[in-house]
Amino acid sequence: MKLPKLISPKIFPILLVNFIGILGYSIVVPILIFIVTDLGGNGFIYGILGAMYPFFQFIGAPILGRLSDKIGRKKVLVISQLGTFVAWTLFLLAFILPETELWSQNTNITGSYVMTLPLVIIFLARIFDGFTGGNISVANAYLSDISTDEDRNSNFGKMGAATSLGFVLGPAFAGVLASTILGEVLPLILAAIISLVAIFVINTQLKESVPCVVNTGKVGLRSLRRFFQVEHKDCYQEGELQAGPQKTSLKMVLKEPGIPLLYLVYFLTFLGFSLFYAGLPIYANTILEWSSTNLGVFLAYSSLIMIIVQGPVLTKLEGKVSNEKLILVGSFVLALSFLLLSYQSLLIIYLANTLLSIGNGLMWPSFMALLSRTGKSTMQGTIQGYGNSMGSIASMFGLILGGVLFEFLATKVFIIGGMIFLIITVLMILNFTQRRKPILEVT
Repeated sequence: MKLPKLISPKIFPILLVNFIGILGYSIVVPILIFIVTDLGGNGFIYGILGAMYPFFQFIGAPILGRLSDKIGRKKVLVISQLGTFVAWTLFLLAFILPETELWSQNTNITGSYVMTLPLVIIFLARIFDGFTGGNISVANAYLSDISTDEDRNSNFGKMGAATSLGFVLGPAFAGVLASTILGEVLPLILAAIISLVAIFVINTQLKESVPCVVNTGKVGLRSLRRFFQVEHKDCYQEGELQAGPQKTSLKMVLKEPGIPLLYLVYFLTFLGFSLFYAGLPIYANTILEWSSTNLGVFLAYSSLIMIIVQGPVLTKLEGKVSNEKLILVGSFVLALSFLLLSYQSLLIIYLANTLLSIGNGLMWPSFMALLSRTGKSTMQGTIQGYGNSMGSIASMFGLILGGVLFEFLATKVFIIGGMIFLIITVLMILNFTQRRKPILEVT
């Protein structure tokens, strides 16, 4: 009976959709490095593969974000999940194909690797999933639509907790399932099934959130043609004719007060974390000699801490501490955690993981809440889409850079990540001291 008090029925469906999507994604995180190395790749190939998703998400997220402003969030979320299901199907196909060598390379920069046919198919799967992977930005836009100023921080904290819960269960499932006779295939099958479940939940449980009557019919060729010309209007009714449609470009979004700095923080945050996600699996596989189960437990522990921070802790802090201060504190704690990760000690690594989870739990939901109330409400899909693209650019650069740098710097690559979060901390301090009022106040 306490569920309605903790989680409003209004936001529960989107939290469930987000949880299911993250669960499917996180199942593969602990095993991907082992799949890549088993099929002939190395840390360099792992970094390139990781960069494929954010690179094509950079292309696709603004398109899906603008489309969600126009035809509604629900339809776009279905499109995104269908793309994810097709991607997992391609991923599974890679395990059926023979490991035919296509080319090999051994240089000081790339290291030694063999590119096989299954690896190419996995690349295609990540590319397809990335292009249709605008579900995160659309889900954030949906949550922004249904949130008020009073519950915005709490709602985004719960969204973060749902994400973290997916990251708790996903790696845990992966570690258990990968140890069965089917190996890495079974987690991939589960990920594909989860994608189908997400489509069902979106269709049956999610109500449209765009703040007007959205056309519930099919998107015709004419609509798609207008869409690909980057046309934008707040929303439309069936049969409605609009004269002089308004275009929403990145240049227009950047004119919104506060958006440029928020996009810079978005970029730097993803850059720092991409070094972590590129370096940690290689670190675990080579230096620590962990199994997929060990890595899964490590990631699950991290997500469990974040659930506590993003759920009850942020709920208690709501209205007492501003988003800006939470971002500042969170980024400083993240900087400290990254610096500790450079020490090759199991105890210190878990201490760093604890601090990283606390910092991330405080910073990211607060940042997303701040972004969701910055700019016009009718532009939130576009704002979130371009923000997602900022993160995608940083991720594709950071994942490649992280994979390459780890070959030369080993765990010292995490120090670079720590410096990035120190820069974010300094940026927030400067804005706070210069304005002496809520940072990025929306006019």
